[in-house]
Amino acid sequence: MRFGDFKETVTMALDTLRANKLRSGLTILGIVIGVMTVITISSVVNGLNQSVSGLVESLGSNLLFVFRFPAFTGRPTTEMLTRKQLTYDDSEAIAMLPHVVAVSPALQYADNNAPGRAGVTAIKGNGKTMQNTVLTGVVPDQEKVQDFNLLEGRFFNEEDLARAAKVTVLGYDTAAHLYPGTSAIGKDVEAAGMLFTVVGVLEKQKTAFGGGDNPRDNQALFPLTTFHYMHPEILDYWITLKYDDAKNRPLVEDELTELLRRRRKVLNAAQDNFSIFGTDTLQRLWDQITFGLFLLMFSLSCVALLVGGVGVMNIMLVSVTERTREIGVRKAIGATKRTILTQFTLEAITLCAVGGVIGIVLGSGIAAGLKWLLPTLLSSAWIAVAFLCSCGIGLVFGIYPAWKAANLDPIEALRYE
Repeated sequence: MRFGDFKETVTMALDTLRANKLRSGLTILGIVIGVMTVITISSVVNGLNQSVSGLVESLGSNLLFVFRFPAFTGRPTTEMLTRKQLTYDDSEAIAMLPHVVAVSPALQYADNNAPGRAGVTAIKGNGKTMQNTVLTGVVPDQEKVQDFNLLEGRFFNEEDLARAAKVTVLGYDTAAHLYPGTSAIGKDVEAAGMLFTVVGVLEKQKTAFGGGDNPRDNQALFPLTTFHYMHPEILDYWITLKYDDAKNRPLVEDELTELLRRRRKVLNAAQDNFSIFGTDTLQRLWDQITFGLFLLMFSLSCVALLVGGVGVMNIMLVSVTERTREIGVRKAIGATKRTILTQFTLEAITLCAVGGVIGIVLGSGIAAGLKWLLPTLLSSAWIAVAFLCSCGIGLVFGIYPAWKAANLDPIEALRYE
């Protein structure tokens, strides 16, 4: 088909749209909803993916965590609960591995009134109370392992650890709530019935979803020896280690596994009774969640596009019936079956393409509005896919009406009233 004929066909299709605005609008409504759904959900997923990736990056690519349970397991099994706890001596042995730069054993307070919620308690200061604060006992190397940035003050040192000093480093939200508009450094806070002096305040941590509060901003860190006085019953260590280079991870994992199996006296044929995982575990978990979201998006979009396709087929069949005499005249003056077929197919594609463009505009607008609640990121690839899918719907559902128009008998068509 020549460009002039193509342009004329598209112009005729647009004229048909303008002549029957309500009918055409209702026809492409399914296409608009389907494309709008694709653009909106893909923008949200892309934005969340970028935010989660940024959070994982901020945690560090050369970190490993060791605990007796695997990460994100939900309710531990009976076998997991009977596993031997990790010890402080384990962390010291890990620190001797060749590629390990720093190790931080940590203990957290678990509220018995809130099963499964680690470190849920209250901390008081300046006549105020901060709820759900995570109380954690750490060593000075925690600052090096986690790359903590302090807003003010200092972190613990070896002297604080040696003398079990009653000092604490507060998370950003904890300090801001207890001492709003003023420095918390040198002030006292109460936790577990004991008074502690604030020596440092952490900077605000990144959040996974771009907005809201990060639980890591509501925490109080104590020297590990001090934490033993606060909660001597807690001995379930969580060990974090930092190694020299991300490319050495397989080697570090192998050395770590061999060390812990030997120390924990695991039989050769038995499985590990501990878990080693990195920051990428969070990314993999998030990828699984977004895959489910993608399937939901795909299903909703397919249903909407299918409904829109059926509507396009119906309107094109009506159009063929209304223009039967026109088709007869065109055939009588030399139009071929191929010309008629191409014309009506292009009209159906144009109709769906208009719906696709409207859906893209509306979806982009919704994504921009959602930026106030969630991180969103428009993807040119998904915009292209959504537009091509809308055109594809026009092609698939426009073929039959176009074929019917192309096969009309010119004599019978000219007689049609």
